[in-house]
Amino acid sequence: MRRRRAAFWGDHAPCTHRAPFYFYPVQILARFTPRTATMTQATQNPDPVDAACRLHEEAMELRSQGHLDQAESLGHQALAILEQELGLEHPDVANVLNHLGGVQVERGDYAKAEGFIQRSVAIMEKLPGEEVLVRLRVQSLNHLGTVYRIQGRYAEAGRRLRRALKLAEQELGPEDSEVASTLNNLAVLYKYQNRFAEAERHYRRALGILEKVLGAEHPDLATLYHNLGGLEHERGRYARGEPYARRSVEIRQQARGPDHVEVAGDIAALAGLLDGQGKDEEAEVLYGRALAIFERAYGPEHYEVAVTLNNLAALRQRQGEFAAAEALYKRALAIKEKVLGRENTDVALTLNNLAMLYKSRGRLAKAEPLCRRALAIFEKAFGRKHPKTVLCRENLNGLRSEMRQKRRA
Repeated sequence: MRRRRAAFWGDHAPCTHRAPFYFYPVQILARFTPRTATMTQATQNPDPVDAACRLHEEAMELRSQGHLDQAESLGHQALAILEQELGLEHPDVANVLNHLGGVQVERGDYAKAEGFIQRSVAIMEKLPGEEVLVRLRVQSLNHLGTVYRIQGRYAEAGRRLRRALKLAEQELGPEDSEVASTLNNLAVLYKYQNRFAEAERHYRRALGILEKVLGAEHPDLATLYHNLGGLEHERGRYARGEPYARRSVEIRQQARGPDHVEVAGDIAALAGLLDGQGKDEEAEVLYGRALAIFERAYGPEHYEVAVTLNNLAALRQRQGEFAAAEALYKRALAIKEKVLGRENTDVALTLNNLAMLYKSRGRLAKAEPLCRRALAIFEKAFGRKHPKTVLCRENLNGLRSEMRQKRRA
């Protein structure tokens, strides 16, 4: 099917952030830490390792609720205790490092996330191949691959994720939940590389595994429905993606409640698919609802906020509300540049969109440098033949052609 070409793009709400999902292991301290204290001694002298476990569990719960400052603080407390009590290279240290890396991913600080998760991978590479350690090792590789993917380092991401998949299939079996998690993360990567058939095949295999392992109503299935909808969004097949997105909202809202940040991600994804079909009224309501949840949970300068602002700007632009669209694009761009850095492909996406808004209003001199900058970012990240690079180059060539015609006139 020929994809509909457009001058500008909507963001697809990530779990990515909606894109990956994580299976956190149970605490493995009981197997790897000697327990010699009697019940009386334990009551009189609370075990610091048990305290660290409780801190970590509370931190993960806070993170799931979007309370990132508290989740990070408790995670650091747990890490300090475990490092002191168990040493710097214990598997539970790696487990907490993965949590801290995940917090930084949700903050949009990917360089800091990479540091935490690289350390986790290094710890797990040195440990023996018992099942619980294999699981944690697979998760660490998944986290690192996901961070590389978000940063646009696709070759590095693919190596880590394919390695994680091979390890999970060989050591845990082809129907294990860790296999499903890794298949999902690889599918997200393939979507970003425009390898749509491979992405769909991986998503569907992951969905089949989780339906067997967890049941059809488990919230982790919502992530896969979300991502299948996002894949159809990327293909320009909005009507085909809508049922997946509605299913993800239904499952997650039942599990998490209406105001959870993960529900907001599903709502924003559904809004994007409705937006693509011209169902503006419902899309606008859903964008507004998602934006309110994200801002309440994360504050006004989070990546999820920027994604939703970009998409709402595109809707406003199509409705002819150009001043509102410009303000929304500018705010989204400022957040992305702060969170992701000036050379990120997500920044290029909003640069291109703002340029096309200016072009539509005849403000060609303002549009051209933005489009030129976007093209340079895409070429550096994706190469000259990637669809986003090609489309952005066409946009720039069209701009320059109009500028030449205007000068001649």
